[in-house]
Amino acid sequence: MIFGKEKAIKREMVQAGKRLYQTGLAVAKSGNISARLGPENILITATGTSLGNLKHKDIVKVNLSSLKTCGTIQPSSELPLHSLVYKNFKARVVLHCHPPLINGYFAVASDLKILTFESKLYLGKVPVVPQETPAVTNPEAVIEALRTSNLAALKNHGVVAIGENFEQALHLIENLEEAVRSAAVARLFKKDLLDDLDKPLRENLAAQTIYPMFSQGHIQAIVDLVNQDEFIKRKGEELDLTLQLAIKLDETGQAYKFTFEKGRITGLEPDANASFVISAPAQVWELVFLGRLDSFVAVTQGRMKLKGELAKLSRWYVPFSRLFELFKQVKIRR
Repeated sequence: MIFGKEKAIKREMVQAGKRLYQTGLAVAKSGNISARLGPENILITATGTSLGNLKHKDIVKVNLSSLKTCGTIQPSSELPLHSLVYKNFKARVVLHCHPPLINGYFAVASDLKILTFESKLYLGKVPVVPQETPAVTNPEAVIEALRTSNLAALKNHGVVAIGENFEQALHLIENLEEAVRSAAVARLFKKDLLDDLDKPLRENLAAQTIYPMFSQGHIQAIVDLVNQDEFIKRKGEELDLTLQLAIKLDETGQAYKFTFEKGRITGLEPDANASFVISAPAQVWELVFLGRLDSFVAVTQGRMKLKGELAKLSRWYVPFSRLFELFKQVKIRR
């Protein structure tokens, strides 16, 4: 039974390697992929293998605790990174490759210029990790980046994507490559398109009270900001932003229900009984309130759970995107 499962996962890895190679996201002998075999072992590509011509014999079984391999074939030099991912996340697969457009883009820019709704919804703010060596010698930095997104860009060293299956991870990399391609093409028409990416942030926010996260004061401060925001008011009226939305903290069950009427919050109750309920652990909510994780992206990547249909909620994507931007203006105690 175990042998059958191992054989099936190897087939998945072979197919994932071919797809990366055929789409130009991996070339020659660059890149490495792995999959969780069980609670104690993973499968990872061997050092010096070509993902486009991957064979079952090129895939090595490794014990997660000891990092000892089964057989004499040496695993990828990126084994420390892959193993640390599995020790920190529930991900089933890890992809690491060096897409040419992504590498070129992040060699000169430190942030992704988002130009399409698809990029904002499925990628959000892609964390970028400095990289100065041919292999990842500081995997802890990558782990921290992956806490905010299932996809991280490594400067001059490609990307790392994690997921429940290879399809999810591959889609993230393909979406990022397409987003970078769009930015490059757009820059042909507007030369200074990327010039603002490396400028220091110029936000000049007044000193604010620091609230405990998810406290009544914290949520009320957000409500006050929303009801003072002219953009949300205009878009709320235009799109008839009228609904009840609740946010919920997984660990304690604490919840707040917002009643929206044409963009204005007319009611706030300690209740989770709403048409739409967004729930997540405290660690994820903290990232959202700090502005490091987009709520829509968190839902599409499975970091937050949504009760209700995302397609219906997406009708109000523009005003809610502004709402999430306002979150980070209310300071919280970490």
